[in-house]
Amino acid sequence: MTRQQVLDLYFMDARCKLIELAAFLDRLDRSEGAPDFRFEAFRGALAALSSAPSERAKAVLMSLSDPTLEPLDAAPGKGACGAWPGRQV
Repeated sequence: MTRQQVLDLYFMDARCKLIELAAFLDRLDRSEGAPDFRFEAFRGALAALSSAPSERAKAVLMSLSDPTLEPLDAAPGKGACGAWPGRQV
């Protein structure tokens, strides 16, 4: 596809997601309490968007992913939380 075709097809969807992200960050700013590892991982993912000139999706995914290779004996919780608590941003 041409750049124009990509913009015509995907711009409105990306615009909506960008506004949703801004609203999420506004809600966090208005909330009380200390941020946890998920917010730190989220900030790392946002940084990856602006610093990675190519393969942004891979950079964002890796900033949220568990890089370890050894499986755990048992899951530490009941479900996925969307970010790896061990990553230091």
